[in-house]
Amino acid sequence: MITLPLRDDDEENDTYEAKMLLIGENGLDGESLPPTPLRDRALELQKYNISSIESTVVIRELTSQGLSFQLWPAASTFVTLLDNYRRDPSKSPLTATLLSLKKPSPLNILELGSGTGLVGIAAAITLSANVTVTDLPHVLDNLNFNAEANAEIVERFGGKVNVAPLRWGEADDVEVLGQNVDLILASDVVYHDHLYEPLLKTLRLMQLEGKRLIFLMAHLRRWKKEFVFFKKARKLFDVDVIHSDVPQEGSRIGVVVYRFTTKQPNQNGRIVSC
Repeated sequence: MITLPLRDDDEENDTYEAKMLLIGENGLDGESLPPTPLRDRALELQKYNISSIESTVVIRELTSQGLSFQLWPAASTFVTLLDNYRRDPSKSPLTATLLSLKKPSPLNILELGSGTGLVGIAAAITLSANVTVTDLPHVLDNLNFNAEANAEIVERFGGKVNVAPLRWGEADDVEVLGQNVDLILASDVVYHDHLYEPLLKTLRLMQLEGKRLIFLMAHLRRWKKEFVFFKKARKLFDVDVIHSDVPQEGSRIGVVVYRFTTKQPNQNGRIVSC
C-alpha cells in the first residue's frame, strides 16, 4: 500500500476532513488531531512502482494546497487493481467489467475528480487506453504537470492522457468533453454531501441513449451520511461490489470498489435492472 501523508491546511475544518479521508471513520475516538506537518512537505514528488510493467509513475503532490492535490487510500487500491489486472487478468476483479465493454483497444476512459491524476495515468498505462483526467479548473496545472511528467511511459505502453476541466453537474462542461466514453472511473469522491447530486447529475449527463454507462468507483466509507448517495444512486444504477480491501489495523472497513451500471427501461418505460 502507498503511504499517504496528511496534508497541511490553513482551515481547521479542512484539516479535520483530511484526517478523516486518511483514516476513515474508525480511528477518531479519543484522539486529538496530529500536529501540523512542516512546510517543507508542501511540495512532494512521489514515485509509484507499477510492477506489471517494471517501471514507475512520478506524481507531484502539493499537500498544502488542498484535498485535490493529495493522494487518498482509494486511489492506492485502484492503482493496485489496475497493476494486478495487467499482470494476470484471469485473477482480477476488473476483468468481467472490462470484457463486458466489448470494444477493441483503445478504450476511452473518463476519470472524475482526478486530483493528482495517478489513477487515470495508471489506467492509461495498464489498459493502453485513452484517458481524460478531469477536475476543477484550479487543479488542472498540477494535473497537467503529472500528465506531462509521465507522457513518455504512457505513450510507450500505448496509452494517452488528456486533461480537461469538469465541474460536476454542469451540462456545458460535459458537452465540451463529449460522450464518447466507454468507462468512467473515480476514487474517493463521495465525502462532501453537497456534491452527491452534482456527481449523479454528471453521470446522467454522460449517459448516451441506448448505451449502458459503467462507472467504477473506489471508496472508503467515513461517514454514515454517505448512505444517502448510495440510496440515490441505486434509483439510477445497479450497484455491485466487485472488490473489498482487507481493513487496515484498527479499522473495521477497507476500501471497496463499486460498479455502477445504468438501469434500462422496459417496454412500459419503467426502469429495470440490467
